[in-house]
Amino acid sequence: MKTSQSNLFEGISRRLQMTESFELSWQSLNAYGPRYNYWCVAWSGGKDSTTLVTFIIWSIMSGKIKAPKKIFILYADTRLELTPLFYAAQKIMEELAEHGYNVEVVMAPMENRFLCYILGRGVPPPNNATFRWCTSRIKIEPMEVKLKGLVGELGEKVLMLTGVRQGESAIRDQRIIMSCSKNGAECGQGWYQETLPESLCDTLAPILHWRVCHVWEWLKHWAPLPEYGDFSTELIADAYGGDEAEELNARTGCMGCPLTDKDTALDNLLKKTKWEYLAPLKRLRPIYRELRKPQNRLRKTGLEVNNEKNKQRMGPITMAARDWAFNGILAIQNEINAVADKIGMPTVYLLNNEEQIFIRKCWSENLWPNKWTGEEPTGDTPMDTVYADGSVQPLLFGK
Repeated sequence: MKTSQSNLFEGISRRLQMTESFELSWQSLNAYGPRYNYWCVAWSGGKDSTTLVTFIIWSIMSGKIKAPKKIFILYADTRLELTPLFYAAQKIMEELAEHGYNVEVVMAPMENRFLCYILGRGVPPPNNATFRWCTSRIKIEPMEVKLKGLVGELGEKVLMLTGVRQGESAIRDQRIIMSCSKNGAECGQGWYQETLPESLCDTLAPILHWRVCHVWEWLKHWAPLPEYGDFSTELIADAYGGDEAEELNARTGCMGCPLTDKDTALDNLLKKTKWEYLAPLKRLRPIYRELRKPQNRLRKTGLEVNNEKNKQRMGPITMAARDWAFNGILAIQNEINAVADKIGMPTVYLLNNEEQIFIRKCWSENLWPNKWTGEEPTGDTPMDTVYADGSVQPLLFGK
């Protein structure tokens, strides 16, 4: 009788199969879930968090894990998601409601929304070097406020479930490795971070060990089946490259994200014929770049009475530049929606009516960031150099 020879490295090198990934997720949820009466799921609409949401709900429905007293699904709406992701999220919300699970939409207050903050208050678009304010303003802070209110009402800590996975980000992976190695914890069992008793939540990442191919297999082939929840998850693939989404292994971000050198996700999306009408979105990043130029921003003279080291720092966007960008963004929106209405595709609202009214109100009230009046010169105005110690070097050739 033929016998198979064991491989010395099999336990190390063998990759998890789909059903094994399921099993490990159930083990972590069944191990830590019962310690909490309430669970929260942080849902961004991307591939990993959508996998998490739909997998957990199906696991509860199929009896694989025991449901808590209540599960709160919190959808982070940044107002900047790629159209297929936003459209898919709306469909999945409806399907979750049919299963008896309502989704709470978490959104930044009007004054902190991305375009309102830029065009209304005049704060320059974020950049990676010195001024990356967007993620905290439009995603982290609103979710924290929501969580604080929720925990305050419940009177106890909740278990926050996240879609963090190994391999998504090298920086994030390092944090995962450090956390998982604590007390000999195993990454495959899910990332469990127990926080201080007075904090809002403890965190568990049930799909930490899932390979990216398992995520796509779930979204494209399993979750859409009636026996696995009948979710519209296959729509998400378009935002990551369509049929080639898994091979591209792309990441998505905000529409026209000013923090990246290329609109990779949008470029992949526009290769699909049905989404070609979104091509005007490519004009967003040039608008953001233009707003950061000196001629479109104010600048301190350096002669003001203050203790700032950077005496002549660049500051907010001029009113004229805000108006120019506002009209340019509305033109993009109108151009897209005119075609969308003709071909029966989802419309895009970069600035809805409420946000437009808010921005115009900011202008009428002459709103500027703190410590700015609007009377400062523009950044391209020639002026004497003022150093941190207050000394002045006059212009070589005069003003």
